[in-house]
Amino acid sequence: MSSTTFERTQRVAVLGGGPGGYEAALAAAQLGAEVTLVERVGVGGSAVLTDVVPSKSLIATADAAVAISEASDLGVNFYAKGENGKPLKPEIAINLAAVNKRLIALAGQQSEDMRATLLDAGVRILSGHGRLEGPNAIVVSTGERGTDFDRVEADTIVVAVGASPRELDSAKPDGKRILTWTQLYDMKSLPEHLIVVGSGVTGAEFASAYMNLGAKVTLVSSRDQVLPGEDKDAASVLEKVFKRGGMQVLSKSRADKVEVTKDGVTVTLSDGRTVDGSHCLMAVGSIPNTAGIGLEEAGVELDDSGHVRVNKVARTSVPNVYAVGDCTNFFPLASVASMQGRTAVFHALGDIVIPLELIKITSNIFTAPEIATVGYGVKDVEDGVADGMVYKLPLAANPRAKMMGIKDGFVKLIARKGSGTVIGGVIVAPKASELIYPIAVAVERRLTVDQVSRVFAAYPSLSSSITDASRAMHLVNIS
Repeated sequence: MSSTTFERTQRVAVLGGGPGGYEAALAAAQLGAEVTLVERVGVGGSAVLTDVVPSKSLIATADAAVAISEASDLGVNFYAKGENGKPLKPEIAINLAAVNKRLIALAGQQSEDMRATLLDAGVRILSGHGRLEGPNAIVVSTGERGTDFDRVEADTIVVAVGASPRELDSAKPDGKRILTWTQLYDMKSLPEHLIVVGSGVTGAEFASAYMNLGAKVTLVSSRDQVLPGEDKDAASVLEKVFKRGGMQVLSKSRADKVEVTKDGVTVTLSDGRTVDGSHCLMAVGSIPNTAGIGLEEAGVELDDSGHVRVNKVARTSVPNVYAVGDCTNFFPLASVASMQGRTAVFHALGDIVIPLELIKITSNIFTAPEIATVGYGVKDVEDGVADGMVYKLPLAANPRAKMMGIKDGFVKLIARKGSGTVIGGVIVAPKASELIYPIAVAVERRLTVDQVSRVFAAYPSLSSSITDASRAMHLVNIS
């Protein structure tokens, strides 16, 4: 007589379909779990629909405008024939309505592609607002009026609800003149004068993009440099590029309030000065979407800012509840959210998992030029956190950079003293987001500068700057 033992399929419920929730759902389905994804606005979440995808598409458009405007430096000139056959140099015209229409369409298509991938993998998708009902269930309000409810029971819950733009009572966004970064895409024409409040990553990226699209831009920064907390040399290069492009950068200037006027906006600074413009973008951080979704009632611990506290495998204070992405206290990047999502599911379902380490995360700021970083920074060396040596190679010394007319930027390598192990890097360059990858591999695999220097780089190429920097550090290492 034989008996058959049936093992119940693990049930995974994911609350939020942004990059972290999407990857969590996909990974769980690949591991054979019964997966339900609950999403309110659409698969991809705000990252795809109103944040990362449209903003980086806008920046790509701005980069194209810069390439055209700077083509004359390479001997390429654009002319239209005027009267009597005399050439007239045409102006670059930006059709912002068409640009924004394209951005939103791209975002929508990306969302649909992600949805199709999940459905093909067998994921059940529920559209509606979800909240935890204890640590083992999510209740979803569905239907046009949100009066219908579905209850999803789960062995593992992954919370991936993201974050929203922070709003100030003294500068309340109206979607017309005072805007958050999610509201920019409704504009039909280029703002005559855009005032950007906040010089962090979001503020710097949009200030750079709109300047390059041809708008007058004023950047209000409460710190003594743009991108506070980033590499000082990188921030210095970017600020120089901003000022050269005509941007007004108001350092050590805190905005007290923003008011809508008859023809635009007035920003009042803490020292009493005022700045008048046509529009104001508020880029003063974000807040996690964790309020009112049953987390605390389920026993999930939050910090004072409302972020979910997680460990290196994205586990919360409740063993079967995980949290990923911008709603957590880990690191607010779409790429990190994606990795957290997979890590959380791997851990919950018993697959091989490698805990995430902050020091190995690669980040990029999509200004022009871009700024990419990984590992320890110069400040870590200066503060004694890392026992390292630093080498900086100006990008203008690179032959490919000369050919492309690139004047600004550098490659900076940070290696451990004695061993020469690569522990960090900074790149300021066009497409730095692509160039940082070999340094990220070196940090992850603990390669030395000598090992990096022996890798063949194509000649001429911008990536050969990494080879040149690592070769130069060999001399430093043995001296």
